[in-house]
Amino acid sequence: MAPAARREIDHQVASGTGMPRSRKVLLLVDFINPLAFDGAADIAEAAVEAARATARLKKQFHDDGACVIYVNDNFGQWRSDVSTLLKECKRVGGAAAELARLLAPSGVDLMILKPRHSGFYATPLDLLLEQLGAKDLIITGLATDYCVKCTAMDAYVRGYRIAVPSDCTAAESAARKEGALAWMKDVLKARVRPSRA
Repeated sequence: MAPAARREIDHQVASGTGMPRSRKVLLLVDFINPLAFDGAADIAEAAVEAARATARLKKQFHDDGACVIYVNDNFGQWRSDVSTLLKECKRVGGAAAELARLLAPSGVDLMILKPRHSGFYATPLDLLLEQLGAKDLIITGLATDYCVKCTAMDAYVRGYRIAVPSDCTAAESAARKEGALAWMKDVLKARVRPSRA
């Protein structure tokens, strides 16, 4: 992390916010995922590719001192937490284990469990983003045409600026992914360029 970014975070935590300020926030939607749903076989390979790109983007956010938040399904298990989800993914093996390996949360990352498609529905995400001072959300994850799209839509109506890096999401088909990205670009004014751009 750059020294200036580290000093800024230290100052803002010490000044009583309890949380580091982060104008831009990276959201990882449903990447920690046992892939136990209809259509999982169709998304698995693309999910791993998206996870690789997202891992590079996450490192950049850490280097810049910006915040990373995992917004993950609880898969109907309200007792679930990140360690339980990671263990389940490793137990399942295959693409699920690879997702967990590539994107295991670090000690500075935050985690929110969601009960439905959108990361904002019945979760504290909006309050957390307000405390962080977030303005720009970079939304990645699974699936482009479901949970990523719903989260982006709810972010847009709350006034956040949105980017959905095209190489950092996956869907059950290329057509579904491209259709969702085009809709988010047109309707939500989201930036949908590749993450390296």
